[in-house]
Amino acid sequence: MEPLAWLYARQGRVKPGLERILALLTRLGNPQEAYPVALVGGTNGKGTVARALAAILEEAGLRVGLYTSPHLVDFRERVAIQGQPIGQEVVLSLLEEIRPQAEALEATFFEVATALALLHFAREGVEFAVLEVGLGGRFDATNVAEPLLSVVTNIGHDHLEILGPTLRDVAREKAGIFRQGVPALTAARGEGLEELRERARAMGTPLWVLGEEFSLLGVEALGEGLAFRLRIRGEERTFRTRLLGPHQAENLALAAVSGKLLGAGWEAVEKGLLRAENPGRLERLPWPGGKELLLDGAHNPEGAWALRQALRFHGLLPAALVLGFSREKDHRAMAEALKGLGPVVLTRYASPRSQDPRALLPLFPGALVEEEPLKAVERAFTLENRVVVAGSLYLVGEVKRALLGLPPEERWQ
Repeated sequence: MEPLAWLYARQGRVKPGLERILALLTRLGNPQEAYPVALVGGTNGKGTVARALAAILEEAGLRVGLYTSPHLVDFRERVAIQGQPIGQEVVLSLLEEIRPQAEALEATFFEVATALALLHFAREGVEFAVLEVGLGGRFDATNVAEPLLSVVTNIGHDHLEILGPTLRDVAREKAGIFRQGVPALTAARGEGLEELRERARAMGTPLWVLGEEFSLLGVEALGEGLAFRLRIRGEERTFRTRLLGPHQAENLALAAVSGKLLGAGWEAVEKGLLRAENPGRLERLPWPGGKELLLDGAHNPEGAWALRQALRFHGLLPAALVLGFSREKDHRAMAEALKGLGPVVLTRYASPRSQDPRALLPLFPGALVEEEPLKAVERAFTLENRVVVAGSLYLVGEVKRALLGLPPEERWQ
């Protein structure tokens, strides 16, 4: 079986525990020990924080490896050095090397992908690696690394069937990336923050909380992004970004302070935030006839509310919505968050994990159904001049693949 097909066949298996990834990395020479690491977890925003922190550290002069998930169009997006994705031939070669060991240990898709990234970073001589946590924290494959800094962006209602059932349970799992004496940052609130504090105190982890040790003083919408003011240790700084959505100011504040704690200067922080990108998160694409397509991976209630706020904050309404969800998500809560924004076309992405759009009709009265995502987008453009695709990063990825003339991928992870 072709290496990537072999890897994709391992999707959908979630096996808690670090024993397989530890054994796999031991057989590969423990590449995760070759460079310092930052771990970035949380419910929403961790991809933005990871990408922005990597950009800051690059601007500070370091050779930086970045591991993120999921990808949108191409698996190679997950593993990058200096912003450049891993080469296709390198991916295939590393998979061939890892495959016998992974099969012997029954390693999962994500464990193999993580091992591939860590091994690639070691062989390419990165000076720092930023690793986005895949699921939870305590038992996530990335947690085999010993971080110099940990980030838990926030605590929200996602993957409760695995991490829950309560937000305190979710926070406890995500706090698994904390280490004794190693700084950690968070923008969490409420009971999630309370649990993170308790875990940090118990472990002796210095916890930096947004709104306490550092603060946002204001967020302004710009024509092509945001400006926000940050206060830390009595000093105030203004930063700009091309990312959209006031919620991104919190994520970028976490990245900025993380960069400072890791030794970056303010100039590197400013340049890194200004060039930071996160495809599929309120990504704007032109459409023929002066129309506009927005792609956003909002896939849980908190993400849906953030999308609603962002569309209003930037004056991006009216818009038609193309929505598709994974089966296990809280569809009712997401429908409530997106209610009344505009006409809705329901669709699905190419996986058994995707929810049947017709089953969602009771939550979206008057919605249209179009099974094929690109056709759903085209139909939505007959309703409004601006269309927003949301509900799943897999759906966003499938739309992007379709726009590039690529066939859909069956996605589970």
